[in-house]
Amino acid sequence: MAAAVVEANGLKKQEKGAGGIDGPTNPMVTPLLTDLYQFTMAYAYWKAGKHSERAVIINLSPSRACVFLEVVAFNGAEIHVSSERFDLYFRRNPFGGEYTVFAGLEECIRLIANFKFTEDEIAFIQASLPSSCEIGFYNYLRGLDCSDVEIHAISEGFVVFPKIPLMRVEGPVAVVQLLETPLVNLINYASLVATNAARHRFVAGKSKLLLEFGLRRAQGPDGGIGASKYCYMGGFDATSNVAAGKLFGIPLRGTHSHAFVSSFMSPDEITEKSLKSADGPNVCEDFVGLVQAWLSKLKWSKLLGGIFGETNQSELAAFASYALAFPKNFLALVDTYDVMRSSIPNFCAVALALNDLGYKALGIRLDSGDLAYQSCEARKFFQAIEKEFGVPDFGRTSITASNDLNEETLDALNKQGHEVDAFGIGTHLVTCYAQPALGVVFKLVEINNQPRIKLSEDVSKVSIPCKKRCYRLYGKEGYPLVDIMTGESEPSPKVGERILCRHPFNESKRAYVVPQRVEELMKCYWPGRSGKDREELPPINLIRERCIKQLEQMRPDHMRRLNPTPYKVSVSAKLYDFIHFLWLNEAPVGELQ
Repeated sequence: MAAAVVEANGLKKQEKGAGGIDGPTNPMVTPLLTDLYQFTMAYAYWKAGKHSERAVIINLSPSRACVFLEVVAFNGAEIHVSSERFDLYFRRNPFGGEYTVFAGLEECIRLIANFKFTEDEIAFIQASLPSSCEIGFYNYLRGLDCSDVEIHAISEGFVVFPKIPLMRVEGPVAVVQLLETPLVNLINYASLVATNAARHRFVAGKSKLLLEFGLRRAQGPDGGIGASKYCYMGGFDATSNVAAGKLFGIPLRGTHSHAFVSSFMSPDEITEKSLKSADGPNVCEDFVGLVQAWLSKLKWSKLLGGIFGETNQSELAAFASYALAFPKNFLALVDTYDVMRSSIPNFCAVALALNDLGYKALGIRLDSGDLAYQSCEARKFFQAIEKEFGVPDFGRTSITASNDLNEETLDALNKQGHEVDAFGIGTHLVTCYAQPALGVVFKLVEINNQPRIKLSEDVSKVSIPCKKRCYRLYGKEGYPLVDIMTGESEPSPKVGERILCRHPFNESKRAYVVPQRVEELMKCYWPGRSGKDREELPPINLIRERCIKQLEQMRPDHMRRLNPTPYKVSVSAKLYDFIHFLWLNEAPVGELQ
């Protein structure tokens, strides 16, 4: 990794790597974050003198990508490419849907820019491999970096689909092989949880505030930090995770727990009761007394009479204490004892006392029970107070709901009718409870100018060979119609010109498309020594905006939860012919006796 310097506090700070790019966010992401067989293959490549041969690997989104060596013969014409290539992609969209959000690219580029073995790491590798491995291999590792690697990728935050390469990796086969596992690891969970966040956003609707509350239920610190980052990228508005807020600039949100409420016994415990008004020098010497006076008014009000009797006084003490600490940010958890007969009246008494001093309470959080019913009843209570006491906008006081929410519960709440303004979502979001992995793959598509194809009895696992270009074709209404892969040397699709789009493996599935807009998907994010311009890595807020824009321009039937329409992924006619030519050429011919 990049050289480290020791700061005064004793912690190590990574210096910037090649291109002035910081190291990975997670210090565990080093060249050792790979599978042992990547090192055994690297040694075998080195031993055979193949380690400097260039390979191309492509990561494809929902369907599995393949690596192929490139000498591509389209209709007999050879296309010579002097590098090995791998594609990174996936075979199926997650969660039963028809789209995926691509995430994790920045961390991949950070790794590549800082890829360098330390002496300690080389010593560990040497101790882990058989003693018969020659010392020259470890000298080779000492000089290894990614200066000869070239990375083309779809921009982070884009909506992507199976079979289309998310990333194409070109370079010497040994180093590219060592990159396989960490790249797959960095993209797999990031894309999965970003997609999960996007799906929750779609069900909740654009107007609702979405808060990620998953740190305590995430799979360890790494899962918690990553979930906060990629949920924000996928459309959430804020997180409770303070570390993620510091690392990535994500807005923070949070209130208090049931423990805070139940830790109080009575209002007599509050010793400091004074509160300065929001807009002047005036001070209320007994804020708790003001709260109790308002509670009495509510109890005997015309519109609220009979809804509640005596409220829980320890809860009232907790709310008053929290308001004294945070008069501008008072949001109360209202289900410790009884929502409608205690918590809502207590909250309203405190909120009205704050209002007298020029403050506006933020709202309440419901964390159990019938959220739809409780939110509607709470809204009626707030509206009654606004009407009777003339408090402007009190009826619009914010209502937040939590309690193990997921896509299904959000959808059920929408159908039942509710008054929730914000949702705090944790376990099902960050653990991707509905599907634990995306299934990203890393396949060789070309080596030594020879295209390679992986065959399988399962046609979904057959790879698409050779170096390719990928485009998104848009229709008259502005929606994407189809993604198409072409050979590297084929002319780009043009606006207004008809192009034949073919299913890669199904002969009967084909259609002509006349695009109104053509967008090339892959850009150079790491040029190596090629001299190409490097695409800059945008900050997370711009990636989030890109993701939201991408999702908004998708056709609604591709996005719906139930029975979504599959998005079409295709190849050009020439690439289709070449795939099947190579397939027949590589598949053994059986013989019947």
